[in-house]
Amino acid sequence: MPKTLHKPQFLIIIFLLHFFITIHSKPFSRNLSQKSLHFKNEKQTHLHFYFHDIVSGPHPTAVKVASPTTNNTILGQFGLVMMMDDPLTVGPEPHSKLVGRAQGIYASADMKEIGFLMVLNYCFIEGKYNGSTLSILGRNAALTTMREMPVVGGTGLFRFATGYAQAKTHSIDFKTGNAVVEYNVFVVHY
Repeated sequence: MPKTLHKPQFLIIIFLLHFFITIHSKPFSRNLSQKSLHFKNEKQTHLHFYFHDIVSGPHPTAVKVASPTTNNTILGQFGLVMMMDDPLTVGPEPHSKLVGRAQGIYASADMKEIGFLMVLNYCFIEGKYNGSTLSILGRNAALTTMREMPVVGGTGLFRFATGYAQAKTHSIDFKTGNAVVEYNVFVVHY
């Protein structure tokens, strides 16, 4: 003869099933209000600085971490990957006031010209932006007069940042590969 459950045992089993189902069914996402994220007014900021990419000499700020096994293009070195920790300064001179560092990777991603995939963070160390970062992800056609790359995010005072960075080569030494690039960065943030 099958055993039947008494009402208290049945309620305990139902309670335990409900408890375990509830524990494992937490929502994956939830809506947030601007107030809960402490958003104030939207801000628009223009940053201007110089990026020093030093690939030669005793203290390079960008080093090769991968290179193609064959020279499969004449100009672009397709497949070359560089890791950088480049100084960002107020002026184009190497000893101009340091405002941050450009840290990340650039890789030759164009088989016909010098076109880099840029994946980097501008890490600021000066003024009210000290400790804040902006993240850039985009294409840099290095021999073009003016290049534009998107700002895809940020931290600190640049949380939820969007915008774009305009790059213009200030100087380049084709013997050493060292370059100074002027940047104008336009950012919307909260």
